Amino acid sequence: MNKKEKIKLFETQNIYCITDEKHSRGRNNIEVVKEMLKAGIKIIQYREKYKDPIEKYKECAEIRKLTQKHGAVFIINDHPDLAIMVEADGVHLGQEDYPVEAVRKIVGKDLIIGVSTHEPKQYIKAVKEKADYAGVGPLFETHTKDDVMPPVGLKYLNWVVKNKKIPFVAIGGIKEHNIKDVIKAGAKCVCLVTEITQSPNIKEKIEKLKKNFIY
Repeated sequence: MNKKEKIKLFETQNIYCITDEKHSRGRNNIEVVKEMLKAGIKIIQYREKYKDPIEKYKECAEIRKLTQKHGAVFIINDHPDLAIMVEADGVHLGQEDYPVEAVRKIVGKDLIIGVSTHEPKQYIKAVKEKADYAGVGPLFETHTKDDVMPPVGLKYLNWVVKNKKIPFVAIGGIKEHNIKDVIKAGAKCVCLVTEITQSPNIKEKIEKLKKNFIY
């Protein structure tokens, strides 16, 4: 896939999965990613805060092979250097991470850059800085990160839908019981973390979640 084809995945009905080994029922990130890919997931982000650089590198190198084999896009959270080393498809940046323009200088024009946004001015800034997509959230209360911020609710999502300039991923506290509300609000690409990683049967959970795109 070229970059344009990869970004198109963010604009179609897709589930965006993020690893979270701490909340994976004792399974490691590789095991979880394999199950996600078996279920047909096409966008996977590696997010790991608690491992040494060499461990992250080894895991990402393996996940890169798996995602290539399944034709899935592989995004690495926070670390543009790691994304380059393992030839990932993109990097995702938080509001406290490096600026998009600075990261673009080292990753080149073909790597996807995503940015987390929590309010309209941050989305507008991401557009201005030529990010390829934006994370929109957290929509609901979530505890997957230590530095979690209060939920922004569907109001911000509604604003992004009406003012969309770049693709976006709805994220934060999305579960099986509220995913349909997020989709009905206009989100096409929806991210779930622990709802998937903590599921005893990941493939079955993903299949159930996918049914919510049809209403």
